[in-house]
Amino acid sequence: MPADPVAIARALIRCRSVTPDEGGALAYLQDLLARAGFQVHRAIFAEPGTAPVDNLYARIGTARPNLVFAGHTDVVPPGNESAWSHPPFAGEIVGDRLYGRGAVDMKGGIACFVAAALDYLGARGSKPNGSISLLITGDEESVAVNGTVKLLRWAAERGESFDHCILGEPSNVDVLGDTIKAGRRGSLNGTLIVTGRQGHVAYPERADNPIHGLVTLIAAPSHLEFTSVDVGNATVNLIPGEARARFNIRYNDRHSQTALKTLIERRTKAAAAGRVRYAFEWQPSNADVFITKPGPFTELAASAIAEVTGHRPKLSTSGGTSDARFIKDYCPVLEFGLVGRSMHQTDESTPLEDLHTLTAIYRRIIERYFG
Repeated sequence: MPADPVAIARALIRCRSVTPDEGGALAYLQDLLARAGFQVHRAIFAEPGTAPVDNLYARIGTARPNLVFAGHTDVVPPGNESAWSHPPFAGEIVGDRLYGRGAVDMKGGIACFVAAALDYLGARGSKPNGSISLLITGDEESVAVNGTVKLLRWAAERGESFDHCILGEPSNVDVLGDTIKAGRRGSLNGTLIVTGRQGHVAYPERADNPIHGLVTLIAAPSHLEFTSVDVGNATVNLIPGEARARFNIRYNDRHSQTALKTLIERRTKAAAAGRVRYAFEWQPSNADVFITKPGPFTELAASAIAEVTGHRPKLSTSGGTSDARFIKDYCPVLEFGLVGRSMHQTDESTPLEDLHTLTAIYRRIIERYFG
């Protein structure tokens, strides 16, 4: 009997694995994969100032090529659970949809590639024509320092090598089969700080209001998404001495973090014109831009998707960052998963049909890859 991606997804959703808690999700996968013949390892990583995170690496086969499926079992908090129509960790099926936190991002995707791998192995007597591996982390939705980046290093130190990877993040926009993420834009965070002079609002001539300068400078650099403006001022009749604005930049492969910092600082200096005192605080970023160039692996995946869905997927680098930014240092990586419309939302859900279709796509990719 074929493995059921819906049953696997429901079991994973019922694990309350809000970052950094494992919640039983990796234990469930460990048991399922070990019974199918995978060699399964658990690895916990930690560093000062961060919570320890449990991760899983599983492999069946010893020969090359080694096709890797990657993903994360951790999920974002559900927020106000009473606002959900269906409990976020119940894995309820209502009509033709599966509801729950992680249904789309990305326990549903994990369920599909696990089911596809188990079906393929069942048809071959648990003997892949090469190797199939799984990299599963519990630290994608947070700071991502004790998850995939360290799990990859741990695997490499053990002599593991990877040839290609499919990351099961929700990549599709409207319908299953419309988009492959073939790279990611870079991401850089910073804070613009303007310094003034405190004073009483009744005597503005004796003060220097930094908010005026901040507004001037915010309008100077282009394509910055400002996400907060803060003065830390709880007093209505006090002119603050400092004002801050946080921002984020998403950039393509024509830029680098260093070049962007230089550009922004140059434009800000021109806008300040010697009249505004300012400084930047740049947040360290491990989210560099990358692109997986089209080639045989991309064509194999795109063709498999088209055969199953009838849609020829477009290649995109849109959206946020993902753990693909770490995987690309070890092997070519593509992202393909469910439709992402409801991820991180109340009543996150996915059609049951999409779970079965995505499983068929992954199965076709595996067959083509090892064929």
